[in-house]
Amino acid sequence: MKKLINAVETVLDEQLQGLAKAHPDLVLNTEPVYVRRADAPVNGKVALISGGGSGHEPMHAGFVGKGMLDGACP
Repeated sequence: MKKLINAVETVLDEQLQGLAKAHPDLVLNTEPVYVRRADAPVNGKVALISGGGSGHEPMHAGFVGKGMLDGACP
């Protein structure tokens, strides 16, 4: 399996930027880095946020959306 990585130093930022461009229902915050639903907070709903990393980032950012996570901190 091949990986498409321009530079190890920028791989997380580039992956998150691509995810946000592909999904307009997500908002990418860059400082600090996290992804959230564009319609958050949702009235009457407890926010569900996940952290992830240790080489798997931005894995949990892919689970942000309606009926799933409200945010992820890679």
